[in-house]
Amino acid sequence: MLVKQISVFLENKSGRLAEVTKILGDNEIDISALSIADTTDFGILRLIVNKPEKAEAALKENEFTVSCTSVIAIAVPDKPGGLASALNILERESIGIEYMYAFIGKTTDEALVILRVEEPEKAVDVMTKNDVKVLSSDAVYDL
Repeated sequence: MLVKQISVFLENKSGRLAEVTKILGDNEIDISALSIADTTDFGILRLIVNKPEKAEAALKENEFTVSCTSVIAIAVPDKPGGLASALNILERESIGIEYMYAFIGKTTDEALVILRVEEPEKAVDVMTKNDVKVLSSDAVYDL
């Protein structure tokens, strides 16, 4: 139930993000979600793509610093409090969240969220037992 996320180290200079997206496009890799965290000198681009291994290899071939991390994808009711319910489960179990971001899917009644947590396997287990919809990697890559 874990999803592979690609993280790319980017210098803060014009054209680097465009270069990453061109490489992925040229390799027929589709981006489902992305998040950028930056400082004055560099940024970390986090990506959920349909072919993570191919993306990692293509970016490394083009001399980008890339790593692969396991994250969790959940679907929560797209209504006030939908995300809070899922996060409260993690809080009750003392599972810390390192970061999170939303992503786009082909659904109208659910919000889709990527979570990087301290104990991913435990988080998947407790969320599943509490009726939070945890998406499989195949389901995410097919979005």
